[in-house]
Amino acid sequence: MAALTIGQVAHRTGVATSALRYWEELGLLTSVRTAGNQRRYDRSTIRRVSFIRAAQRVGLTLEEIAAALTTLPQARTPTAADWARLSRTWRQRLDDQIARIERLRDELDSCIGCGCLSLRSCALNNPADTLAQRGPGAVLLEP
Repeated sequence: MAALTIGQVAHRTGVATSALRYWEELGLLTSVRTAGNQRRYDRSTIRRVSFIRAAQRVGLTLEEIAAALTTLPQARTPTAADWARLSRTWRQRLDDQIARIERLRDELDSCIGCGCLSLRSCALNNPADTLAQRGPGAVLLEP
């Protein structure tokens, strides 16, 4: 079968052509160039893009996805077995993420954004910026 254009890959996967070009720049995807310097993708790119999108939905960064893809022999398209193996390595990260989200839900149910409704009862109250030593942001919400 003929190779796919970037527009065809974008249409089939629902990913913008700009994202496909960016992912190629990062080494997540590969293409060949025609004599007219147009990108052409193997049909297996569709599965690879689906893998990237699924990993992003799990919350992985593009750097983490790139690292996972480098574990595949000959940089091939991930299979179901590959996904199962890789997802096992992400389980602890997901468990931590779930715990952080649950903590947000439980501790911020009476709060609107970063503007507290009641500094007397706010779980994030930080008088005199005493938590600055622990890092930026809402450090009480981190594990």
